[in-house]
Amino acid sequence: MTEAPHLSNSGDSRDWADRMEQAVLDAALERAADLGWNARMVRAACEANGLSLGDQELLLPNGARDLAALLWRRRDDEAMATLAAVDPATLKIRERIARAVSARLEAGMAHEAAEKRAAGFLALPTNADLAAGLTWATADRLWRWAGDRATDWNHYSKRAILSGILLPAMTMRLFDGREPADGFVARRIENVMSFEKWKAGKDFDAPIRKLTEALSRMRYGARAS
Repeated sequence: MTEAPHLSNSGDSRDWADRMEQAVLDAALERAADLGWNARMVRAACEANGLSLGDQELLLPNGARDLAALLWRRRDDEAMATLAAVDPATLKIRERIARAVSARLEAGMAHEAAEKRAAGFLALPTNADLAAGLTWATADRLWRWAGDRATDWNHYSKRAILSGILLPAMTMRLFDGREPADGFVARRIENVMSFEKWKAGKDFDAPIRKLTEALSRMRYGARAS
């Protein structure tokens, strides 16, 4: 066991907290299959690292939610490390997204039993906000790797669509296996590409533009045309 040090320097304290978060997460992954993803598991993981209840409350004020977020972000980092070896410019856009999603799905298989426990925890209605926020952040990182730099409404629509693919795909990968998950992702990406092709031929600003022109003519007469 390690004692939580009394640190006056804020930088040293943050470094210690970062290291301890990861150490507690490692201990949690070893225990989650038997204990579940819950307060009991959090306490056991903290005790394994010599943390008192007070230390635990400072380090993980939201308990199992904080550990679930730490695990999710660790898997994001692992996926991005895998993707760093791939040049997205050599791939078509659908291939980029497929590769990015695949990397994230496989990162989540490192501790399958514990990941299932964490997935079940995040699926609880009380944790819907956490799951949604984490998924959105993952979608953003994957799109940025794929080269997306949109700042208009496309920025949000792309991430919303990818979030809708990621969460069920992760669940399928964990509980049904790789083949069903990959098939699901391929079908959803095909749906998205078909929608994007259809959308490209539409002028969605036309109704607003026509309304603005009509209002201008009503206000200013022929001079507005």
